[in-house]
Amino acid sequence: MPASAATLPDAGARESGRPPRPRKSRLRPSQWPFIVPALAVVVGVIIFPWLFTLWMSVNGWQIGVEQHFVGLENYVRLMGDARFIASMGRTLVYTALSVIAPLVLGTLAALVFNARLPARGLLRGIFVMPMMATPVAIALVWTMMFHPQLGILNYLLSLVGIGPQAWVFHPSSVIASLVMVETWQWTPLVMLIVLGGLASLPTEPYESASLDGANAWHQFRYITFPMIIPFLLIAVMIRTIDALKSFDIIYAITQGGPGTASETINLYLYSVAFTYYDVGYGSAIAVVFFVLIIALSLVLMSLRQRTSWLLGEE
Repeated sequence: MPASAATLPDAGARESGRPPRPRKSRLRPSQWPFIVPALAVVVGVIIFPWLFTLWMSVNGWQIGVEQHFVGLENYVRLMGDARFIASMGRTLVYTALSVIAPLVLGTLAALVFNARLPARGLLRGIFVMPMMATPVAIALVWTMMFHPQLGILNYLLSLVGIGPQAWVFHPSSVIASLVMVETWQWTPLVMLIVLGGLASLPTEPYESASLDGANAWHQFRYITFPMIIPFLLIAVMIRTIDALKSFDIIYAITQGGPGTASETINLYLYSVAFTYYDVGYGSAIAVVFFVLIIALSLVLMSLRQRTSWLLGEE
């Protein structure tokens, strides 16, 4: 029986060993009522605000001053803005530390909680509690803990013979102190991601390694770690995006101080737009910040795609 013209491409693909081409499907009129509401939400909530921000960034727009078109003047101004460049550097340092510390501690916690411990479920529940707290409440508690005279942190240091620290009240230690808060809150998230990866690993490689005499370190180094790399990259991507746009905890604890020692891009953007009311320049900062987030996200997604073979993904 001769094959029809519609089936010839698929038959040729099967004979040559190539996968068949996916057929293009057209939307039916009956499907549009289900799609239009979602498109309207995407356009109204995501696309329109960003187009409006791009439009504002090429205008001189200050509250109380007549709006006028300035082209790329706001972006050129950014390159000579020392305060913006300094906030960019602080943001990158804060982001790097806020990713590395939870990644290391979360991986160690996942390895611990993956073992068969008594009351393991209860311990996991207690460990993830910081992630459920609201940022402002966390900021208030840690602000009291950081107090140089009345804070419990300096009291604990005094028990082991270490002198009081300035914590968030000194420019040299404010970033590290804020990273401590970030690490305390988001290490449980990394633990949950890595724990899910550990639960999905096959048992056969470990059985073979045990028969060959491999110890726990060798099993982690040559089996566990390579196979959880895709999950670690997911955690890195989530934490990088979240740390880059961190605002609430930093603002509630330091307001960018002392001076501008903890002023990240978000806080500088807030100051420009809502303290100095320079909306056009603030929009240019927002656009540059958005491009930075997109660029880092694409790099991390590319790394994640390159390691998908470890999980048998195509």
